[in-house]
Amino acid sequence: MSTRIDPHPSPLFDALANVAKTLAHAHRLVLLEHISQGERQVERLAELSGLSIANASQHLQHLRRAGLVQTRRDGKRVLYRLGTGPIANVLASLRDYAAHQQAEMQGVVTDSLHRRERLEGISVEELLDRMGSVIVLDVRPAEEFALGHLPNAINIPTEELEKRLGELPKDVDIVAYCRGPYCVLSTDVVIALRAHGLSAHRLGAGFPEWKAAGLRVEVPEAQKG
Repeated sequence: MSTRIDPHPSPLFDALANVAKTLAHAHRLVLLEHISQGERQVERLAELSGLSIANASQHLQHLRRAGLVQTRRDGKRVLYRLGTGPIANVLASLRDYAAHQQAEMQGVVTDSLHRRERLEGISVEELLDRMGSVIVLDVRPAEEFALGHLPNAINIPTEELEKRLGELPKDVDIVAYCRGPYCVLSTDVVIALRAHGLSAHRLGAGFPEWKAAGLRVEVPEAQKG
């Protein structure tokens, strides 16, 4: 018997989404961190957060509407404090998750750099100078390649490399690229190509950097607006 999945989110998930939307701003998280240390006026919170008073006030109003902060009057002063509920625990969980993600990324970068000891990427300028005399190899998934790629690049996704090696000439240098400087797909491909006796290099940048530099990008006709 199949389980019917309700396509409409429950009110609980709507509420969670609203909280997440409110928290999805670095300035608000910084303000919450300072407020979690104790009640403070908006002027002090703005100073601690490096914001203007007007900007800090605007973010605090968003937090207040979501119930993440409350206010109380102390004479002429208006003090901000955390709202009710386990808000401090939410902040701690976010910090823990961010630390975990950073550790994971550092592990990828360290491993990537270790494997790239002898695989320093060539620059965009060098590739531009050598365009027409090298094979430009895009190792991203076909779906990403179809959204745009370097001029005259051929697409051989990493997982298809072994069975498509015959498509690559052995007497022409190959420059492989992927999603960016920390993407290890091109590193893995260059290692594999060199192991098969081909002359291969990786592009130090990736497609996003190439596109951001305003360089020519090929896009299939079906993708053009």
